Amino acid sequence: MYDYIKGIFTYKNASTKGYFVTIESNLTGYLYEVTQKDFNLLNEENVEVKMFTVLLHKEDKMSLCGFLKREERDMFSILTSVSGVGSKMALALINSFTVNDLVGFVLDENYKALTTAKGVGQKLAQKIILELKGKLNSSKDIDIPAITTDNSALNGQNIEDARMVLFSLGYENNEITAAIKQAIAILDKNSSAEEILKKSLQILSA
Repeated sequence: MYDYIKGIFTYKNASTKGYFVTIESNLTGYLYEVTQKDFNLLNEENVEVKMFTVLLHKEDKMSLCGFLKREERDMFSILTSVSGVGSKMALALINSFTVNDLVGFVLDENYKALTTAKGVGQKLAQKIILELKGKLNSSKDIDIPAITTDNSALNGQNIEDARMVLFSLGYENNEITAAIKQAIAILDKNSSAEEILKKSLQILSA
């Protein structure tokens, strides 16, 4: 329903229930639950911000989660699609790790790293890894144009694998193409799919 809301950051509040900020847009104040790191970044009131948005619709209430970075919003949506991972836990994971880290943990099947986040036990971490690996690779059956590059020394399959994960994260094909082309111009010819992916995410996050 919402992609993002651009408005004025008016105030924030932290409690045992979480971290919340209010963004005013068109004379309406939108209350967002955010990660602690985004909460800490919003210090100066009455400045314009863009809040990437997830609308949560439960039986008893509707609420908004917000993110200052689009890739974190998209990772939140992927995390909450895993059974057993609610909004609070997804926010905790995104607060504890970068999107690069989370993607790397999934690709490496490093469930132990996930257990360092608050509330994530070993069984749930293993479940997250298992389900996310499938979701990040789920776009392989979707027909989207391949990326062509002058750097023939790089492994084409590695480029394709990185492209598919970025597509799964919600990026548009033109964004993916531009980011990967910039990444492979910088990287070593022996770079893995994960290295291409991480460099592309850094470029997309800039």
